[in-house]
Amino acid sequence: MKYNNFVHTRGNKMGKHIEEQMEEDGVVVLEGFFTPEEADELKKAGEELERNKPENENGIFTAVETNGDEISTDKKTQNRDMYFLESSDKIRYFLETENNDGKPRLNKVGHALHWHHPLFKFYTFSNRVKKTCLALGMKDPSVVQSMYIYKSAHSGGEVKPHQDATYLLTEPETAIGFWIALDDATIDNGCLWVAKGSHKSGVHRRFLRNPDNKSDEFLIYDRPLPMYPSSNFMPLPISKGDCILLHGRLVHRSNANKSDKDRPAYTFHVVEKTAKYCEDNWLQEGSEAPFVSLYVTHQMQ
Repeated sequence: MKYNNFVHTRGNKMGKHIEEQMEEDGVVVLEGFFTPEEADELKKAGEELERNKPENENGIFTAVETNGDEISTDKKTQNRDMYFLESSDKIRYFLETENNDGKPRLNKVGHALHWHHPLFKFYTFSNRVKKTCLALGMKDPSVVQSMYIYKSAHSGGEVKPHQDATYLLTEPETAIGFWIALDDATIDNGCLWVAKGSHKSGVHRRFLRNPDNKSDEFLIYDRPLPMYPSSNFMPLPISKGDCILLHGRLVHRSNANKSDKDRPAYTFHVVEKTAKYCEDNWLQEGSEAPFVSLYVTHQMQ
């Protein structure tokens, strides 16, 4: 059952219309973008990352703000912030902030899986991704970050409404997110909820490297989280292997996973190399994962 009015397109039958739909809705669903077997392969890779997590890799990812600010000034949090800040060209591990059973659970692994992990690189730089970017009218896209998101049963946290451009702004704004379900994403286990057409309202706030070198805060938001009416959002449940394309300014969120089923996903973002990548974005190009051109980078390099 479809819970929305979005056009669902078969991943192997893309056409010019997906560019038009992106401009109109800010979101496109590509059914069968990955086969179930390919989704299982990536899921197993994510499980392997979890099993082999180094003991000293203990960053914390906060998806829910407290008092309007995710960044505190205590020394322990500063260290976590630096761990996060330096993750743009590495594979690093981020835990959920809270768990019902008190056991640490992974929230995500990021932000350079697409460059350092052979399997994730193979699929990120595949022809189907390149063809999708071409169908969206992108001239010279570059992958700037990637994440494996666990959203584990009973512990996967809520993600507040946000725009990806808050974190990955270019001038002009060009970010596109690829969000691929590695198991069925349902309302019960925390599928995405999107505000259709919200990409037409500009960039609502930014997450920045703090220009104040004397401050204890390495990363800051430039304004509080806007209040979005819940009626603006529609659930977008999808099947294993389906891909949601997200405009950088589209407002989206997800509920906590209180179900008995995990909701793993692989997501990455592309921006136009022809646009100016903002120098105060939290994520900057690192020497260990350069922002290379998607179209000319082979998936097996």
